[in-house]
Amino acid sequence: MNSSLQQFRYETGESLNIAVYQIKANKIRSFLTALGVIIGIVAITMMGTAINGIDLGFEKSLSMIGYDVVYVQKGSWSTMGQWWRYRNRPDIETRYAAEINRIIEGNPGSELIVAVPQMSTIQASARYRDREILQIFAMGTSHDYPLTASGDLSAGRFFTAQESAAGDAVCVIGDDIASGLFPDGRATGKSVRLKNHNVRVVGVFKKQGKFLGLFSFDNQLIMPLGAFTKVYGKTPMVTIRVKIRDEKRVPEAKEELTGLMRRIRRLPPGKADDFGINEQQAFKSQLDPIKNGIAVAGIFITGMSLFVGAIGIMNITFVSVKERTREIGLRKALGARRRTILMQFLIESVMICLVGGIIGLATALSITVLIQNLLPDFPVSFSPMLVLASLLISVATGIISGLAPAISASRLDPAVSLRYE
Repeated sequence: MNSSLQQFRYETGESLNIAVYQIKANKIRSFLTALGVIIGIVAITMMGTAINGIDLGFEKSLSMIGYDVVYVQKGSWSTMGQWWRYRNRPDIETRYAAEINRIIEGNPGSELIVAVPQMSTIQASARYRDREILQIFAMGTSHDYPLTASGDLSAGRFFTAQESAAGDAVCVIGDDIASGLFPDGRATGKSVRLKNHNVRVVGVFKKQGKFLGLFSFDNQLIMPLGAFTKVYGKTPMVTIRVKIRDEKRVPEAKEELTGLMRRIRRLPPGKADDFGINEQQAFKSQLDPIKNGIAVAGIFITGMSLFVGAIGIMNITFVSVKERTREIGLRKALGARRRTILMQFLIESVMICLVGGIIGLATALSITVLIQNLLPDFPVSFSPMLVLASLLISVATGIISGLAPAISASRLDPAVSLRYE
């Protein structure tokens, strides 16, 4: 038993040495042979990196807006882009928040905690002396807004209930606005110019990043609802943010909130809802087709590349068998077994694919690092599981493509092989 194991180890080591020698002796041919595998591994690795990055960025973004918050809006996130479905619906009004809160107070067993009105505009700019930031996201809301949103303050405070009720001209700004208008770092206590109004900064949010790599939380300015309407008037971009007691009971909370909204809107039984209640699950349903599209495209490109690469490796291995027919005959005449010859060519094929896989992984990792440097807000994630999967696919491709030539080499007759010219 020990003798057989020792012989197997010797044969494997010898086959590895021969494979390394052949690859070194034919570097260009080996590289061109492995090119299909390289492209396939780059494709599957980048596909996995993109999907992992989307998942990572999605979860990070959802944690910013909170898992325990639902949103009453005119439309539905599940039908984003299909504006004609709700264009004739009546607008959402900020007064709904007070009515919902009044009903919540009278129902101790409610799944809802608090409703917060939000009116916003993206057509805003902020100025301080000779500095100006365009296209900021300005929002009017109540003092309860922090209950429905994440984000700590790096300086100052949020506006109070008294300031909210009075509609005082105060605001809390994002990190990008603070650093852009106040590069010295002292923003609180100073006033920014919004249209023809001065608004005093009372707080600055810590840097939060972007939602799904698109909307920046650091480019927002939040003020009391009364102050917002004085500056920008009433806008149709109204949302009622509703905090729920348990994020695991979102369906029950949505059902209760739907009943409250139908009551507030005075909708008779049988009439369809003329509002949307949105939560994070709608984003997931929108994201799945994107991920599936990436996966299908990646699998198709990977499959085609690996198929072409496997055919190329098989062809080159057959050529190698022909070129080394006399060598095979000599080794068999000296006592080499069929399994030894089979192992030699199989290991050579696997090694070419493995080298191709390593080059493909290095290329994919370089692309990932480049994307992270050029687009720091774009979510990418290069996981160890992708490395393992890529190496296993490379080995499997080498075995499949090298098996037929290896079997052909192992079956050569020594006498015929030695006479081969």
